[in-house]
Amino acid sequence: MESGVEFVAADMPEANRFMLHIMAAVAEHEREMISQRTRAALAAAKAHGTRLGNPRPNTAKARTVTVSNAAGFRAAMLPQIQALHSEGRSLRGIVAELNAKAISAPRGGIWSAASVRSIFQLSLSRENTCLRP
Repeated sequence: MESGVEFVAADMPEANRFMLHIMAAVAEHEREMISQRTRAALAAAKAHGTRLGNPRPNTAKARTVTVSNAAGFRAAMLPQIQALHSEGRSLRGIVAELNAKAISAPRGGIWSAASVRSIFQLSLSRENTCLRP
C-alpha cells in the first residue's frame, strides 16, 4: 500500500485501498492484543513458580552432556553397523535394514545415509576403508 502500486487481491477482488487500510489496522491491533495476552500469561506462569525459558540452556555442561550422549549412542550402534557392512551391505542397505528393524536414528527419527555414514566414519578413520553408497 505504501509503494503506491495498485493491486487486486485474488481472494477479495472487490477490496479497495480504504478496505485494505482498515484490515491492516485491525490486524495490527490484533497483533498487539496477542502480545499483551502472551506477556500476561508468562507473568502469571512466572508468578506461580513455573520455570520459563529453555530447560537445557546452551552451557558448557549441557554441551558436555550432549557430546557424551552422542558418543554413547555411536558406540552402541557401531557394532551393528559394522556387522551389516561385513555382510556386504551398502550404505543404503544398512539404512534400509536399520529402518526395517525400527531402530531409532540418533535424533529419534528414521535413519539416513548421512547418519549411518557419520557413525561409521569412526571406524573408517581407524581402518582407512571406504563404504559403498
